[in-house]
Amino acid sequence: MHFSSPKMVCETKIVADEHDAIPGTKKESIMWSSSPASAALNPAEAKDVRKDAVFIREFECGDHEEVRRIFYEGIMERIPNTAFRGLRQQPKTQFLYALLTVMCFFVTKSVTLTCCAPLFLMGARYFYSRKVIHSYLDCALHTDMADIEAYYMTPTGSCFWVAMLDGRVVGIVAAQGREDDNSVELRRMSVDSRYRGKGIAKALGRRVLEFAVRNNYAAVVLGTTAVKLAAHKLYESLGFRRTGQSEDYRLPGMSRTPLERLFFQIRHSRYRLQLREE
Repeated sequence: MHFSSPKMVCETKIVADEHDAIPGTKKESIMWSSSPASAALNPAEAKDVRKDAVFIREFECGDHEEVRRIFYEGIMERIPNTAFRGLRQQPKTQFLYALLTVMCFFVTKSVTLTCCAPLFLMGARYFYSRKVIHSYLDCALHTDMADIEAYYMTPTGSCFWVAMLDGRVVGIVAAQGREDDNSVELRRMSVDSRYRGKGIAKALGRRVLEFAVRNNYAAVVLGTTAVKLAAHKLYESLGFRRTGQSEDYRLPGMSRTPLERLFFQIRHSRYRLQLREE
């Protein structure tokens, strides 16, 4: 199987129809309902349930503004999550901050300043998390998210989908083919915060898996810097297995200055779902 390789783009780390250009695929859209019991309802009840149906289709140019909004808001949520919740995953950093707080007391002999030290450290974490993630966003919004058509819709072996509910875009996901190992990468998955908890992310993930199977990919891979456990459980529920983890991942836009390294750390996890043996 041969693909035309798109440009290298920023990774999303902080989850539908095929192209006509891909042999053996059909142009189709799928309907998915947030209510699994809808199949057993009578026609009148089914009509009401259909209002909650999520429609997954390929990206269209008119979706661009909403797609960028959902992506932007999803990434911005990573700022407090990385700064505060992410600290729980970094015992070495916790120890270092505790040591700095104790040193503050011995140097200043001030209980007040010592009590303020943790607040200063958390404030610095938030500042650097915001700085790095804004740099990452700037990179993403000026590469693949600036021209989705060119990066995902035009190249053979890649695609971008949106989830529609009540006539509006509520979720996004992309698939990017990789020639080196005949795999497809699941990218840019995000769901509007107002519509979470309805299984939309899982439906989007399944759409990428269907795309991979129908186009004879050997595996689906993804990388994530998500702090919330729910994101990792989602990938595992889709059949992915963790294949690696980095405690000192470098996001696009990072400067790696000593202060940035002190106050910003992010864990990157790699997942893989093997579809068939090569």
